[in-house]
Amino acid sequence: MTYCLGIHTRHGLVMASDSRTNAGYDQVNVTRKMHTFVLPGERAFVLLCSGSLSLTQSIITLLGRDFDLGKGLASVANMYDAAREIGEQVRRVSEMDRAALERDEVRFNVHFLLGGQIAGQPPDLYLVYPQGNPLRATEDSPFLQIGEVKYGRPILVRGIRYQETPLDEAAKYALISIDSTMRSNVTVGPPIDICIYQRDELDIVHRRRLTDKDPDLIQIHEQWEQTLRKGVTELPPIDFETFGQKK
Repeated sequence: MTYCLGIHTRHGLVMASDSRTNAGYDQVNVTRKMHTFVLPGERAFVLLCSGSLSLTQSIITLLGRDFDLGKGLASVANMYDAAREIGEQVRRVSEMDRAALERDEVRFNVHFLLGGQIAGQPPDLYLVYPQGNPLRATEDSPFLQIGEVKYGRPILVRGIRYQETPLDEAAKYALISIDSTMRSNVTVGPPIDICIYQRDELDIVHRRRLTDKDPDLIQIHEQWEQTLRKGVTELPPIDFETFGQKK
């Protein structure tokens, strides 16, 4: 299983992913799910992936080959076209591999999150589905998730605001969201890759990989649990007697 998320605010983007892959509980590995495509000063993309590792590797390889030749993501005119370019490579791999997979009852399962910016245009965030079609984040829905999304969603819904949330706070929300998911699903796990992209930076310079022994990750985990417990104890008491009388 996988959990990746992207957050889009007026200040830029936060992209984060776990690194655990598994084919059953006895075949657990660590694989990087964050990939970057950068032409400094011109364009910067961060791509997160979930689903079949063999399929996502094929798609990333094809995107990288074209990028190195100045094609594909290196030449698209805008972020929508960048998302469509990823979708085209998804369809290309689907044409090559889907029939063989489905003969053995294996689903063609890949999802991508694309965040980034092209010079002269605003940053943007897209989700690309297994069929190759893209979905764009909006000011009203300023985050997107792929993989094991349900455990980490509540903190993002409550906390992320496009106009108000600064990137350093968005990064904390991202780590809490992933931490909550790791506590609930053992198939999601560290290291955690996280990237902050500041609007108009046009390069990837703020990026970290946090292992399970990273002191910052440990502190965030412990302090969040303590803050949550403290918040619950400070909530007003539930008046069961008055409720019973009203019934």
